[in-house]
Amino acid sequence: METQEPPRVGPLLRSWRRRRKLSQLDLALRADSSTRHLSCVETGRARPSRDFVLRLAEHLDIPLRDRNGLLLAAGYAPAYRESPLDSDRMAMVRSAIRAMLAGLEPYPAAAIDRIWNIVDRNDAMSLLLGTVPPHLTESGGNVMRLILHPEGLASQCLNFAQVRAHALGRLRHQVETTGHDDLRELYEEVSAYPVPADLDADPGPVDPTGIVVPLRIRTPLGDMAFFSTIATFGAPADVTLSELAVESFFPMDEQTDTLLRTLAALGGGESVDHGH
Repeated sequence: METQEPPRVGPLLRSWRRRRKLSQLDLALRADSSTRHLSCVETGRARPSRDFVLRLAEHLDIPLRDRNGLLLAAGYAPAYRESPLDSDRMAMVRSAIRAMLAGLEPYPAAAIDRIWNIVDRNDAMSLLLGTVPPHLTESGGNVMRLILHPEGLASQCLNFAQVRAHALGRLRHQVETTGHDDLRELYEEVSAYPVPADLDADPGPVDPTGIVVPLRIRTPLGDMAFFSTIATFGAPADVTLSELAVESFFPMDEQTDTLLRTLAALGGGESVDHGH
């Protein structure tokens, strides 16, 4: 029975360097090292110190999860803890997320993990998700699936081709910069979703006068237009925290803003009849 050889730190570092499109000279200069030493580390002729691994990881902008993997491959203990979001240690983080989400009302917002799973959301998100079938919102749902699945927001998105191109571009960029298999699997899944037959599959040129790619949604109460922002935690020292973000959807016009505020005054999106 064949056993899989554990990853070696040298080839891992080389793959990250190449992913960042840096030469050995570029990285050595940034890390205050020599190309000879870096070459020896990448080929396995020299064992890097723990500090050197972390220094290279910092200059290569490697995610904390993968920095731990590099340390393990080099024979060292991980440097960063990975705390479950529902643990006591993360109580302060959960409180901060809830405060951010509540403070964004009446605008929709959700906390997401590194593979776009929704881990928390505010009440206004129900406005966007009111017509989405339960199987797409189970356990919170996944932003990419919610946007791109034919039964998700795709069916009510007025500029779906443009939104699809933008969403797949973001996800593809993540795959290219991290090499994570779970992100690649998600990309392969959602990029294979069929485009609704009654929608134009051509995204067309991006409006040069625009500043963001909008999300235009048709609802029973009128058309709405949003732009989104992503907020992350500064200086994270925990893997889980480093992978959390809050995506917020802000109105692009007065009609959308007025409708959101009206719905909030009436008790939120939960009370809106979406025809289901």
